[in-house]
Amino acid sequence: MNHDASSRFAVIGDLVGSREHASRAEAQQHLLAALAVVNDLVPSLQSLEPTIGDELQGVYQDLHQALAVTVLVRLALPESMDCRFGIGVGAVEIVGTSNYGLTQDGQAWWSAREAIDTAKARGRHFPGLRTWLVRQPSGEGDIVNAYLLVRDQLVSDFDGRQRRIALAEVHGKSLSQIAEEEGISTSAVSQRHRAGIGVLLESIGEVPQ
Repeated sequence: MNHDASSRFAVIGDLVGSREHASRAEAQQHLLAALAVVNDLVPSLQSLEPTIGDELQGVYQDLHQALAVTVLVRLALPESMDCRFGIGVGAVEIVGTSNYGLTQDGQAWWSAREAIDTAKARGRHFPGLRTWLVRQPSGEGDIVNAYLLVRDQLVSDFDGRQRRIALAEVHGKSLSQIAEEEGISTSAVSQRHRAGIGVLLESIGEVPQ
């Protein structure tokens, strides 16, 4: 079987510093919970799922979806955890089946692997970077990667409460509802919104194509 799909956005992720977690099993449960939240929020061609080790994969119809999931997973994880991503653009080929499901290949996956390797390498110079995009012809992803450098640094500076507030706003909760859940004042939630959460949420809806 050799089915060649039209251009897709493949996403490969891995947990950052997973070997440092006191309980790998607990970390995996937190990851599964985060993926369930994000898969419910963002439509996909192939939902984000763990694969081997600490990796996860998914496939999306467009860039907006792929960029959204790569930040929403980070917001859905507890403060002690983080995730790195590579996004690749191109064909996704189904080349067979196995006990784990469909066996896939194609330019989108090759580019996604290159992208996550690049994110890891560039992260040595930009510690807040967590996401990279690779698509052909080379150079077309430059404006997106410039956006990702800034977006990821913003989220990397968030504490656990800021992550929770941002995700709650994505779910459409009001500031007063969030304040009650967090046990803080509405003005405190509003301050955090103005301090970066609002900009992040606006950027998710206005990502460069």
